[in-house]
Amino acid sequence: MEYYLQLFVNGLVVGSIYSLVALGFVIIYKATKVVNFAQGEMVMVGAYVCFGLTVQLGLPFLVSFFMTLAFSVILGLSVERLVLRPLIGEPIISVIMVTVGLSTVLKSVVQMLWGTSIRVYPQILPAEPVWIAGVPVAPVYIAAFVLAALLFTVFSLFFKYSRIGIAMRATALDQQAAQSMGIGVKNIFALSWCIAAIVSSIGGIILGNINGINAQLGHLGLKVFPAVILGGLDSLLGAALGGLIIGVLENVFDGAMQQLFSLAGFKEVAAYIVLVVILMIKPYGLFGTEEIERV
Repeated sequence: MEYYLQLFVNGLVVGSIYSLVALGFVIIYKATKVVNFAQGEMVMVGAYVCFGLTVQLGLPFLVSFFMTLAFSVILGLSVERLVLRPLIGEPIISVIMVTVGLSTVLKSVVQMLWGTSIRVYPQILPAEPVWIAGVPVAPVYIAAFVLAALLFTVFSLFFKYSRIGIAMRATALDQQAAQSMGIGVKNIFALSWCIAAIVSSIGGIILGNINGINAQLGHLGLKVFPAVILGGLDSLLGAALGGLIIGVLENVFDGAMQQLFSLAGFKEVAAYIVLVVILMIKPYGLFGTEEIERV
C-alpha cells in the first residue's frame, strides 16, 4: 500500500507540472484558437536559460528565476509579433504548422548553445525528505506542487475579476464583438503568448530542479497534450485536473505494471489510453465547451 501511495504522491507532483504546461496551451487557444505545438520547447528554453544564468554565470537562483521570467515575456512577444501576427486572417492550419516549425527552431538553438547532455541544477532546497502520511516526500516536490497550485489560483482570479482577464475571455468568445467594444485584440494575442511563455518557463525550472534537463525536455509538450484534450482545450479548470489525472495515472499504472507483470514503459502510453476512453464518452473533454452548429 505504501508503494502505491508513493506512486500517487509522485504522480501529483508530475501532474502539477503537466497542469502548468497545459495552462499555456489553454491560454493561447482561448485567445487565438491556435494550438501551440511549441509549448514543450518553451518549457525547455526557460529551463536552459535559468540554468545558464544560475550555473554558468553564477547568479543567485532567485535572480536567475526572475530574469528568466523577463526573458519569457520577451520570447512570447517576439514570437507573437514577428511570427504569428503576419498570419492573422490566414487558415488556422497554417498558423499551427508555424508553431510546429517554431518548436524545431527552438530545439535546434538549445542544442547549439548547450548541447544534448543532461544538465543538473544546483541544489536549492534541503535534500532531507518530509514525511507525509508515512510517505517520504522531497521538499522540492512539495514546493513544485504548492507553486503550481498558487499559480492556478492567481490565474483563475485574474481571468475572473481583472479587466484584462475579462477582455481575454471576451476575445476568446468572439473576436469581432470584442474589437467592436474597444478591446485591442492584437494586444490580447500578445499577452496570451507572454503568459504561456511564463508558465512554461516556470514548469521547466521546476523540472530542472527535480530531474535535470536535456534537449528531450521539449517532448513534454506532446506528453501534456492528452491532458489538455482530456480537460477541454478552453478550460483552465480542465487543464489543472487533466494534468493531475494524467500525472497520477501514468505513475500508478506504470508502477503497477512493473510490480505485477514486470512490464516497463507503460507510462508512455497510459495517457493516450485514458484519453481515448474519456473522449469516447465526452468528445469535448471533461470541461470543454460543447459547440453545436445548426444548419
